[in-house]
Amino acid sequence: MKRYLTEYIQEDLNRKIILLTGPRQTGKTTLSKMLENDFDYFNYDNIDDRLSLQEKSWDRSKPLIIFDELHKLKNWKSWLKGIYDTEGIPPSILVTGSAKLDTYKKVGDSLAGRFFQFRIHPLDLKEIHTFLKPDDLEAELDKLLAFGGFPEPFLIGTNRFYNRWKKSHLDIILKQDLIDLENVQQITQIETLIQLLKHRVGSPVSYSSLAQDLQCSDKTVKRWLTILENMYVLFKVSPFHKNIARAIQKTPKFYFYDTGQVLGDQGVKLENAVACAIQKELHFREDCLGEEGKLYYLKNKDGREIDFCITANNIPSLLLEVKWKDNSLSPNFEIFKKFFPNIKMIQVSKELDREKTFPNGAEIRSASKWLTELHWA
Repeated sequence: MKRYLTEYIQEDLNRKIILLTGPRQTGKTTLSKMLENDFDYFNYDNIDDRLSLQEKSWDRSKPLIIFDELHKLKNWKSWLKGIYDTEGIPPSILVTGSAKLDTYKKVGDSLAGRFFQFRIHPLDLKEIHTFLKPDDLEAELDKLLAFGGFPEPFLIGTNRFYNRWKKSHLDIILKQDLIDLENVQQITQIETLIQLLKHRVGSPVSYSSLAQDLQCSDKTVKRWLTILENMYVLFKVSPFHKNIARAIQKTPKFYFYDTGQVLGDQGVKLENAVACAIQKELHFREDCLGEEGKLYYLKNKDGREIDFCITANNIPSLLLEVKWKDNSLSPNFEIFKKFFPNIKMIQVSKELDREKTFPNGAEIRSASKWLTELHWA
């Protein structure tokens, strides 16, 4: 299975160090080993490989050297910078990690100007469509909502396998990666935090409310949430409020990279899947094309809300509503349209009789079709 980042990474291999990050078990190592027929591979979790890394003893005749989970090496940035500055490229160097490699400022000198970063995400309907060519998009979307987009459980596609997989997946993150990288001891409380958030997907999250539930401080909750973001368990969507009168809602929403983890009705799961797809597309456009875009939501003082607002260069370009079954256009588009007269407005529905457009420019589209194409002005 050729992943969507492959050709872009191959194009940059001989120019910069490549940092490939993303959630655990999204296929980083598999993708890395498919980039070249001949490579040398080292995993920092392997004792023998750690010794080779300390000695800097790899086969420099290979066109590609892969360092997996290198961020667990103390001062790995300074170590890597030294290799790049003294030896250069080739051989090409690719570093993978299941944590955000650009967030650990404490570990040493910056690699500024020496690397390109790529963030790989789980499968979404757009990528699934490119290699599976499914006849039934609705069935593939149902499968995505049930099992999430991580390649192994999605491709196997059974409840029995997925239920066991998601437990072991989270256990590795919390009981191995989290302790290795952050030295966090409050694993039980963080597990409880994750469980609470599974029920609050799509709703603004109050730090003080979570702190009360967990019997800790707001500051501690914020720190734990930042750690979970850095470990690619979930991602934050903040409210966009620039130039919107009375848009005082400050609390963020959180979505899971694994849609199958979400506890709620099908509409909430669909909203999470849409958030994942948009975030993946924005990261692709930034990492591969150099474009700048962000994902927000809108909510004003009166409680009127639009699920998602996508910006380009900090200018809103799309308002998006997500519905499970609704043939009627949300009236909230008109409320926010006055702040952005020329903005594109789309409402996607999972169960839809027919697609529609309206005099104000708004559209109602099939969720499966829109997620397969996933483009906006």
